[in-house]
Amino acid sequence: MNTHVSWCQSSHGRYRSMRWVLTAVVLAWYVPGHTQTVPVPVTVVQAQSVGSAYELDGVIQPVRQSTISAQAAGRIVSLSAKSGDKVRAGQVLAVIDDREAAAGVQRSQAQIGQADAELRNAKAQVERTRDLQRKGFISQAALDTAEAQYKGAAAARDVASAGALQSSISQGFTRVTAPYDGWVLQTQAEAGDLAVPGKPLLTVYAPLPLRAVVQVPASRAQVVRTAAQTLVQVNAEQAASAWVQPVASSAVPSADPVSQTGEWRFELAPKDSANLLPGQQVRVRFVLPQGGTQASKMLVPRAAIVRRGELVAVYVATNGAFSLRAVRLGVDLGAQGVEILAGVQSGESIALDPIRAGFAKAVPAAPTTPAASAAKK
Repeated sequence: MNTHVSWCQSSHGRYRSMRWVLTAVVLAWYVPGHTQTVPVPVTVVQAQSVGSAYELDGVIQPVRQSTISAQAAGRIVSLSAKSGDKVRAGQVLAVIDDREAAAGVQRSQAQIGQADAELRNAKAQVERTRDLQRKGFISQAALDTAEAQYKGAAAARDVASAGALQSSISQGFTRVTAPYDGWVLQTQAEAGDLAVPGKPLLTVYAPLPLRAVVQVPASRAQVVRTAAQTLVQVNAEQAASAWVQPVASSAVPSADPVSQTGEWRFELAPKDSANLLPGQQVRVRFVLPQGGTQASKMLVPRAAIVRRGELVAVYVATNGAFSLRAVRLGVDLGAQGVEILAGVQSGESIALDPIRAGFAKAVPAAPTTPAASAAKK
């Protein structure tokens, strides 16, 4: 017991000593006149020569999207799918009142039974007539008539079977099913509505593959057609995987008479479009071939940009300290950097670590230029 008390007292003493040491460190940090600073690496903003590129806004669309319509007339009894539901191929999505179709199936089955009876009677009549004709009791004409009646009964049996199949198919149209695995994008009807052939009920799409659709002005069609590379910005928040290259492209051979634009479609790989949704806006870039026009742009690293709500800014080194300055961004060139259109002048230094640059004691370290950074690499 005494040992336990001594150990507790010793531990309590060590804890009090450690607490006083931490308190002293914190107080020393905030004591006025404290000279310890936080060096922050900076880079000098300079105009760089980059290849020209043309960018347009695009929209994500599913490659496979179907508007499912009714093929039978009747009241919608039930609608078992809604927007956002996942469906399987063959799953029943809606049921239409099938009482009329069921009556047609029953009528067809009765007609088959009647045709079977007439066919059996005609067959028996042919066999009796053939036997009597061999014995010379009736003429050949009577046998020909019996055989013709038998063939007519067989044809009537086939007609009844075809009618039964048609009635069965019509009854199947009262069950609206999913054409493939996918998701319900929207519903255009509700239970209780009147369904007629051709009336849309639901829109279903397959989650993969997806494509980026761009409306290209007619004046820029040649630029898009001769682009050396096409890139799609699928995730602007992640610099490492922001721009991806489509696996296929195609153009709709027509133009909108009002906007004078043509539609271009760029299919994305499944691994690049796994987190995209139909209707999401993306950016599509068309890189001009090498040897084309070179443009001079002021680029800064993506990590140097600060986003606080609607504010887009960088920390600029001024008189040995940092000040937050709003900027206007241009084209995002991925690994090369982001274009600065306004807010920073060429030759100014900006912080590469905006978090540390926000400290009260942050000071600029030795500046680096894009050329120097490339030489170090």
